[in-house]
Amino acid sequence: MAILPIIVAPDRRLRAPSEPVRMVADETRKLMDDMYETMIAAPGLGLSAIQVGIDKRVVVVRAPEDDKEKEPKTLYLANPVITWESQQHVICEEGCLSIPEQYVDLERPAEVGVRFLNQENTEQEIKVSGLLARCLQHELDHLEGILLIDRVSSVKRNMILRKLNKMKKLEQMKQRSV
Repeated sequence: MAILPIIVAPDRRLRAPSEPVRMVADETRKLMDDMYETMIAAPGLGLSAIQVGIDKRVVVVRAPEDDKEKEPKTLYLANPVITWESQQHVICEEGCLSIPEQYVDLERPAEVGVRFLNQENTEQEIKVSGLLARCLQHELDHLEGILLIDRVSSVKRNMILRKLNKMKKLEQMKQRSV
């Protein structure tokens, strides 16, 4: 397994919709394993393939469904699709590995149904709630080229993008001086 570099916004690759996986075979399973290791090392709760530069509809998440659960659930998903959303919505703070050190309050459905192919190329459908539902919705946004900053006001989005550009410039300066 390998830890992969995570793409940081603003980067146009994060805006491209991802391509479906034809079949979950060894190559996709290796990608899922590498993504899991990358997500844990970051550390994060979810990661989509596009965040590591691979435009495939692949997601890994590791999060508890709710505050009562102590053990997080780990899911490896290919071609995930939201099939159902609850009418109840909740507002929670979200962050993103591709938008480091920036957090925003977002409203999302409290529960969702998701259909996907698992690591064995078997179609599954699950209903999830809480933090796990939020993580899945966030990662599925990435598959469509949507970032969490697209779900906030233009003022907030521009402020975050300015901070990210400044962070990138500082990082480039550090790399040149080494």
